[in-house]
This record gives sequence, C-alpha cells and structure tokens, in this order.
Amino acid sequence: MVFSLPSSSSSSSSTSRWSHHVFLSFRGKDTRNTFTAHLYDALCRRGINTYIDEKDLEKGESISPKLLKIIEESMISIIVLSPNYASSTWCLEELMKILECKETKKQIVLPVFYHVDPSEIRYQRGRFGEALTKHQERFKDNTKVQRWKATLQEVANLAGEHLDNGEQTKLKGFC
Repeated sequence: MVFSLPSSSSSSSSTSRWSHHVFLSFRGKDTRNTFTAHLYDALCRRGINTYIDEKDLEKGESISPKLLKIIEESMISIIVLSPNYASSTWCLEELMKILECKETKKQIVLPVFYHVDPSEIRYQRGRFGEALTKHQERFKDNTKVQRWKATLQEVANLAGEHLDNGEQTKLKGFC
C-alpha cells in the first residue's frame, strides 16, 4: 500500500480544498498507543499532515460536526479496523462519512485490517457480529444499524493491508 501526495507544483490548487492529507479512523482502546501511534508518527516524519483525534474529544452519542468537517476536508482516510472497531458508534459514524466522501469528494480510502480478517467484517462474524447485535438491541432505529452493516461490508471489500501479530508497527511500503 503506497500513496503519493501531489507535487509542489500541483499542490497549491489541491491543498486549498484539503485541511489534512490524512485522516486516521481507529478504535482508541485497541490501537491508540500501539499501531496507530506508530503510524501517525511515521506519517508526520514524512511531512504528511495527519489528523488524529485527541483523547479529550467530547464523548457522546453523536459524532461532532467538527470531526465530520475534518473528514470531508481530508484527502485520504486510513481506517484501522481492529477487533473492537464496530463496538464504537463514533467509529461507525466516521466510517459512514468516510465512504460518503469517497463517493462525493473522491477521497482515497485505505483500510488496514489490524488483527481482523476482512471476511469477519464483510459477513459480520465474531466481534463485529457481536457488536452489531448489541447495537441492534440498544437502538430502536434499525435503519441506522442496517446502514452500519452495509458500510462495514463495503469497506471490507476494498483492497487494503492485512496486519497480524508479526506486523504490528510497520505497513509494508507505506512509511
């Protein structure tokens, strides 16, 4: 998985519409202090303007409009899909916005399957299935859960990097 940013000659027109080169979507309790921290540091060392949420972001039921705007204004979204990703409604809402921006703004979306098999996400088995079942029990709005399921299936069908135990801190060819 390799990407390049626009050259300096073409970046003046394209960077004006992007507030960040990369938006990182991840489940904090799974990867914040491990894989995602290393990925963020590696991107920043390469001069890639990367957004990572702050630990003190307001916690709540709905994702903040500010965060949705940051997603919209990012050129690339990297989604670190870890075992507990689907247990977070914030992550699922981010994911829906990211895939919307993929279609409407031609945002590049790079999934990283971190200690999960894409088929577990695609068919909503294991922890992903358990999390979605809990959301279905919790929310009366079944259409929201159905949208999350469809979004997870869509992202699982994208080409991405699959990392297991031996590859915790390095994306081959990425950083």
